[in-house]
Formats: sequence, structure tokens, C-alpha cells
Amino acid sequence: MSQWEPKIVAFLCNWCSYGAADLAGVSRLQYPVNIRVIRVPCSGRINPKFILAAFRHGADGVWVSGCHPGDCHYIEGNYYARRKFALLKSLLEHTGIDPRRLHFSWISSAEASKFAQVAREVVETVRDAGPARHFIKTLPQWDSVWGESTAEIQAEVV
Repeated sequence: MSQWEPKIVAFLCNWCSYGAADLAGVSRLQYPVNIRVIRVPCSGRINPKFILAAFRHGADGVWVSGCHPGDCHYIEGNYYARRKFALLKSLLEHTGIDPRRLHFSWISSAEASKFAQVAREVVETVRDAGPARHFIKTLPQWDSVWGESTAEIQAEVV
């Protein structure tokens, strides 16, 4: 039997964090493969219901990453995101979700090594928390949902 690996959904800002992920890939930096990336226009554009939907559909952890404060392409989007996710993280326990399963970070497009490092930290933290057992919508065809399609969650973002 193989060791359990967490399933992580990452919502990455198009202007910064997604660029860092791309740079990490072309630079051949090692980071975990169990992260599924959803590119969003801005971290401030993410509605907390998208994060809850990821958990409901079986994600063990969610990572949201945006531009550094003051560097947002949309001026204040990352400030909105910071406030929304601070509140969401404090409310997660009431829904039965361990707050360690939600991670928020600031990563610029030039910080490929930071992206790889934070990716490893997120996976390790969620791995330590164990498999998510609460707030999961049962999906009999889970493997096909997780395999290639994050379209259902991504469709809600756009």
C-alpha cells in the first residue's frame, strides 16, 4: 500500500504567483507534484466559497498566493484577499476544517525558489494534518475529477 499524499488546490495570482510557478518549472526547481494550480486574475478576486468548494470536493488543503502588499496589478486586490482569508481562516473550525489546511502567501513572479519552498511547506503542513475527513461531498468518480479536471472549481472563479 502506498503512502497517503495530500491533494492541494492552489489559487495563484496571474501576475505574480503564477509567474513564479512558471519560472520554478522552467528553472527545473523541485516542488511537490500533488498541487493542482488554478490561475486567477488576482488573489482579491477569490471568493471564500471557492475555497470551501475545493474542500467540499475533496481537497486536503488549499493554498492562495498573490502579489506582495503594494505590488498588486489591481492596486488593492491583495489587501482585500488578506482581510477575507484572515476571517475565513478563523471561521474554518466552525465548519469542521482544520485551519492548517488553508495557507496564504505573497510570492512575486521573480521568486521561483520561494514558490518551490512554500509549496513544500504547504504540502508538509497538510500532510501532518492528515487526510481531510470533514465537509467532503462524496464523489464516486473522484479519480476522474482529481485527475485532469479542475474545471468545475475554475469555472466558478472566472
